[in-house]
Amino acid sequence: MGLFDKKYCDICGEKIGLLGNRKLEDGNLCKDCARKLSPWFSDRRRSTVDEIKEQLAWREANRERAAQFRTTRAFGERTKLLLDENHRWFAVTQAVSPADNNSDVLDFDVITGCRTDIDESRTELKIESRDQDGKVTSRSYNPPRYDYDYDFYIIISVNVPYFNEMKFKLNDSSVHIPFQPSGMRSPVNSFLPNRSEEPMYDSCYRAYRESCDEICRMLDQFRTGMGHGAQAGAGMVYGAQADAGMGNGVQTGAAPVQNSACLQSWTCPYCGRVNQGKFCENCGAQKP
Repeated sequence: MGLFDKKYCDICGEKIGLLGNRKLEDGNLCKDCARKLSPWFSDRRRSTVDEIKEQLAWREANRERAAQFRTTRAFGERTKLLLDENHRWFAVTQAVSPADNNSDVLDFDVITGCRTDIDESRTELKIESRDQDGKVTSRSYNPPRYDYDYDFYIIISVNVPYFNEMKFKLNDSSVHIPFQPSGMRSPVNSFLPNRSEEPMYDSCYRAYRESCDEICRMLDQFRTGMGHGAQAGAGMVYGAQADAGMGNGVQTGAAPVQNSACLQSWTCPYCGRVNQGKFCENCGAQKP
């Protein structure tokens, strides 16, 4: 069979257009059928036609569960962890309801673990100077100084035939922590003791970190059967999108993080303290 010969989907039988083929171990899959697979599935190329057919049947049966799903609690911002505690079901989705996009609805019993992954990225700050010819040069501080950005991920391990992990980002926008001179940092214990910069002094960082830990504790309770009907979930993070259209039965925990405040950290140009309000907490200067 030549490279440009016509190919047909081994699932639906339709002709596959140019660049539309999704290779299987022993056949071909069109992009329309591929869209019906679970978004958490990543082993397509090593899957057989029969295995893909089995998964598509499983996904089709999921529609009934998704239609019956009634959210009792929601956690997260753009991507949300939804709970249906009456059925002991959960889903991870960007939709308001699992029925909207046939999100995978799983039993609490398939959860085998939960952990947090905090992704850190940094940007080095430089000293800029201009010479007599107007050319701008930059050099590093000694020691180097950095601004940091953090994203918080929840990783749910599951015992499902088609995938074993569901990883999603809890926060919508990265938590930005500008460089802060060591003398201006609050005396908060860090979980990164070897770091010269201190992320745990930032209230927004701490809130997301605590929310991640609380979600994992809650899922572990549900997995073991100890969390059914319990009011776990204090200090969770919620976005406006998570609250929209959920109905009065959705519980949103205590002390939700106000994300707009989290994104407004600024460094005082006079004393170097990092603040989140309109005035510097150290010297009283107004936010630039």
